[in-house]
Amino acid sequence: MHPVTRFAPSPTGRLHLGHAYSALRAHDFAREREGSFLLRIEDIDPGRVRAEYVDGIIEDLLWLGLEWDADMVYQSERLDLYAAALGRLKEMDLVYPCFCTRADIAASVAAPHPGSEAGTGGPEGPLYPGTCRGLAGADLSRPHAWRLDVARAAARTGPLTWSNDGKLVAALPETLGDVVLARKDAPASYHLAVTVDDADQGVTDVVRGRDLFVSTHIHRLLQALLELPVPRYHHHGLLSDAAGGRLAKRHGAATLADLRAGGMDPAMLVAALRRGQLPSGYSLPQA
Repeated sequence: MHPVTRFAPSPTGRLHLGHAYSALRAHDFAREREGSFLLRIEDIDPGRVRAEYVDGIIEDLLWLGLEWDADMVYQSERLDLYAAALGRLKEMDLVYPCFCTRADIAASVAAPHPGSEAGTGGPEGPLYPGTCRGLAGADLSRPHAWRLDVARAAARTGPLTWSNDGKLVAALPETLGDVVLARKDAPASYHLAVTVDDADQGVTDVVRGRDLFVSTHIHRLLQALLELPVPRYHHHGLLSDAAGGRLAKRHGAATLADLRAGGMDPAMLVAALRRGQLPSGYSLPQA
């Protein structure tokens, strides 16, 4: 079977060299195996998404010479799929409404109480303390998110595994706690949307950064609950800047547009990345 990979950026800023590296890895994985490379725009964060950044993503990928197969997909046009998946989880009584603000959660974690997970942490930070889990008579007219009851969900599926670069990994969804599946201000979280999208688009191989490795534990749980196919995963290392920091939009990483404006030759850049070479000031991901 020919593989299907995807690059799924969020249009919340211009792409940087780390994005280029990840897109190239996914693109080449498919091309080297006579497969398909898809482009999906993850645009369901209403506070940060900008139309001009979508245009920038397209411009940057074409500048690099990375062409995708099939039509580009927008998450904002797929909300019915996420609603249906969330509805199934509600029917299974595996999600619950959460009315907590970020300030509420921070305060609860700072002052743990007996019987709570507050004060414990996971790879993505402090775990949600379960404040709203089991809340009776919840008023759904109030703004609320929907959280997955991970312990109940894991009990339903039993032990699970997933493949990372051909090696079996035991799924440990409890590592992330009761994650949000639908936010107060967005119809789906990253975890729910990406799981549904990868299955619906027939993605067979997910090539993405190692920073998302831990998220796969939750994605594997959701796949089992929703009876979705399980892709193979390939998590690559992350590029870093001269100071050893991870490249990120919020840290002001130099964008591909900046490199283009500085006269960078895209063909030479892509060839260098394929050889494992980077422009001065950047470091290769560690194995």
